[in-house]
Amino acid sequence: PRTMENWYEHREMIEINIVVCIKQVPGTTEIKIDPQTNTLIREGIESIINPFDTYAVEEAVRIKERIAQQSKEGFSGPESKVIAITMGPPQAENILREAISVGVDIGVLLSDMALAGADTLATSFTLAKAIRKLEREFGKISLILCGRQTLDGDTGQVGPELAQQLNLPCLGYVIEVMEIDNKYFKLKRLMEDRYEVFRVPLPAVISVSKGINEPRVPSLRGAMRAKSAPITVWRVSDLDVKSEEVGLSGSATQVIKVFSPHIERQSEIFTGDVDTQVEKLTQKLQSLGVV
Repeated sequence: PRTMENWYEHREMIEINIVVCIKQVPGTTEIKIDPQTNTLIREGIESIINPFDTYAVEEAVRIKERIAQQSKEGFSGPESKVIAITMGPPQAENILREAISVGVDIGVLLSDMALAGADTLATSFTLAKAIRKLEREFGKISLILCGRQTLDGDTGQVGPELAQQLNLPCLGYVIEVMEIDNKYFKLKRLMEDRYEVFRVPLPAVISVSKGINEPRVPSLRGAMRAKSAPITVWRVSDLDVKSEEVGLSGSATQVIKVFSPHIERQSEIFTGDVDTQVEKLTQKLQSLGVV
C-alpha cells in the first residue's frame, strides 16, 4: 500500500502552461485607413483589449486556479503558468498589463515595424514562432487560448491558422471547459443548432465564445502588480524569422479597398386617417418594388 511518503512520487501532477493570445483593437468607430497599404492607422487612436479576448484571459486564469485546487494540501507540484502574448505597437503593452491585473503571470509583446500590416496568415506564423520560443524558455505549452474573433478584422481565422502552424488540434466556439487533466480536456462548444462535447488531446488550440465565463474585475492588488510587472518585448530578430516572412511582406492576402459604406436615408410622412395612410404606404411600397 502507498504511504503518505511515497504517494506524491506516484500521483500524476497536473502541470499545464497556458498561452493566451490577445489583441489591441480600436476603441472607436472613427478610424483612418492608410491609402497606400489599405491597413488601419492605429497611431493616435484610443485602443482597448479585444472584448472576445477578455473571455480567453479569464478562462486561462480559471484553468490555472482549477489546477491549483486539484493539488492536495501539503504537496506543491510544478506551478502552471499563464502567458499572455500580443503583437502590436509599443502601446499594446497596456493590454498585457490589463491581463496581468486579473491573474496572468507573464506578458510578452511582439513589436517591430516589420510586423506591421500582417494578415491572419502572417500573424499566426509570427505567433507560432513566438510560442516555440516560449517553450524553449518556460517548458512545454499545453494549451493555447484565443478569443473567437476580433472586432477589427472579424475573421476568426487566427486560432485555426495558429493550430495549423503548430500542427495541433483546434476546437472553436468553446463555451465550457468541463474536465481537465494532463492529457485531455473535455470541452463543450455551441453551434448554431446544437451543443457538441469533445475530448481534446493536449497540446491544443481552442477559441472561446462569449458565454464561457464572466471576466473578473481587477483587484487592487492585481492592479498594483500589473503596474510594476516587467513586460518582455521581442523583435523580429528574436524570433528566428526573416523580415520578408512577416508583416505585410509575409501576408498572402492584400486588402484592395477599405471604406465606410454610404447610406442614404429618406423619410416621408403620410397624412389622413388610418385607412388613407395604409393605402398610401401600400402604394409607396409597391412603387419601390418592396411588395
